[in-house]
Amino acid sequence: MDTVVHLGLDLAWSHRNRTGVAALDAEGRLIGSTSVRTDDEIAAFVDMHARGAVVVAGVDAPLVVPNATGQRQCEAQVTREFRAFHAGCHPANRSWPWFDPPRGEVLAERFGWDVDPATPPARDRSVAVEVYPHPAMVTLFDLDTVIPYKQRGPARDLPRLRVALGDLLAHMEKHCEEPLALGASPRWGQLRRAVATATRKVDLRVVEDEVDAIFCAYLAWRWAQQDPWLRVVGDVREGYIVVPDPPPR
Repeated sequence: MDTVVHLGLDLAWSHRNRTGVAALDAEGRLIGSTSVRTDDEIAAFVDMHARGAVVVAGVDAPLVVPNATGQRQCEAQVTREFRAFHAGCHPANRSWPWFDPPRGEVLAERFGWDVDPATPPARDRSVAVEVYPHPAMVTLFDLDTVIPYKQRGPARDLPRLRVALGDLLAHMEKHCEEPLALGASPRWGQLRRAVATATRKVDLRVVEDEVDAIFCAYLAWRWAQQDPWLRVVGDVREGYIVVPDPPPR
């Protein structure tokens, strides 16, 4: 295979919110990450880090949404499997304008990424798969519940969010140092300092999006290795999500 770049997109459904983007080199080492808003900004990041390369992308957002209403079957299954860990899915359907078509589908077509999970990466073919960090974190980190670093509800004040996001960074340093080489990454050090010194919740929100993108890129790297730890729930016709099995309890 020619040069491979593994990308992670914590893709906001709406252009009003920030999207985290991250890139790993062929060996899986973190080479760049940031957060942006527009599709053109995402394209500029992809061009900067993956021009001329085979891309394997992990996208935290629906890529295939055929259903007019309700939820996709893959979302229902992942929710059943991970509900006890508070890692269920948000439903996606075409009745919402941001899923008609899904932003992830539009971007994949723009970049020429094959979104069928049955299609492996190849010398002349880039691929993207839909991933979901929370279930993967639960299994990889052997958690009893998701880490509460997301800014939902007034109970999650700045001190609690700072501790929770710090916990996530520590888990990633423990479990994802190989291959990410986070200890040698200047950008990771900047993210660490940003969490430790944050004085506003919005400061943490920017970091949160970027860290999620790095984790998505890590999942893309494992997908590129055809790691059996990951499996496909669903298919390209009805919608799918790539996640591991839940941890045994």
